[in-house]
Amino acid sequence: MRLQQRIVMSAIADSSRWAAYVHRPGDIFICAPPKSGTTWMQTIVASLLWPDGNFPGRVTEISPWFDGLTRVDFDERCARLEAQPHRRFIKTHTPADGIPIFDTASYIVVGRDGRDAFMSFANHMANMRAERVAHINAKAIAKGLDPLIEFNGDIHDFFDRWIARGDLLRHIATWWELRSEPNVLFVHYNDLKADLDHTMRGIANFLGVDVPSALWPEVVDRCTFSRMQAEADKIGAFLNFEGGAQTFLFRGTNGRWQGVLNEEELERYQQRVDELLSPEAALWLEYGEGRAA
Repeated sequence: MRLQQRIVMSAIADSSRWAAYVHRPGDIFICAPPKSGTTWMQTIVASLLWPDGNFPGRVTEISPWFDGLTRVDFDERCARLEAQPHRRFIKTHTPADGIPIFDTASYIVVGRDGRDAFMSFANHMANMRAERVAHINAKAIAKGLDPLIEFNGDIHDFFDRWIARGDLLRHIATWWELRSEPNVLFVHYNDLKADLDHTMRGIANFLGVDVPSALWPEVVDRCTFSRMQAEADKIGAFLNFEGGAQTFLFRGTNGRWQGVLNEEELERYQQRVDELLSPEAALWLEYGEGRAA
């Protein structure tokens, strides 16, 4: 199946940048809505590709956000990606109908219960440096795009604006249409938390990566949340956030929305889920494979 492609633009990304991408068979795409486990998956793939732990750079640098509107010069980003001699893995938050789909690429779609992703996003925006938010939003408004949702301390106001957009649910809906493709793998945040070893074995099998058995325990341990926090300098610089890595790699926990979102907000969330996702996709997004099965 191939989706009708379109240009997807937001305050943080521009899918027209994929026109500059030069495909290499074997490339890995890590595709997730924001705050759904993208950096975690980047670290997992890095650990699988370099099981001895000798990454050729910080994870977020060797696994670029190709269509992201970051501070890195785009031409420089393209040149760095082209110069990589190893198997490449690329991050994107763009829906499936906004990125190129190749039979010779692998697509890992990462999902998380929207309510958990929302709570993580609130923390994300609460700690993003104000000058960075202002810069991003000024550019977005100048282009006629929706700005980032700023967090003013009112979690209910933040939820109202977040759920109205429905970006996370729309993102998963586009990928769900490709779920049966042999080069697309769905991985849920819950399953990573419940059994990281087992879930990582499935990812390694999907990518055709053979890790020596003697190295496997360390490959998995390197991807635990506590280890990632302790060795955050190997993952990224996180300069856009007050508190750096300790803020960005915050808790990694689920269920924080309980007792925070009220009944009316939870009903509104469920209405949006029912509106934008099929029952099967909704079940997977809430539970993952472990309980959806």
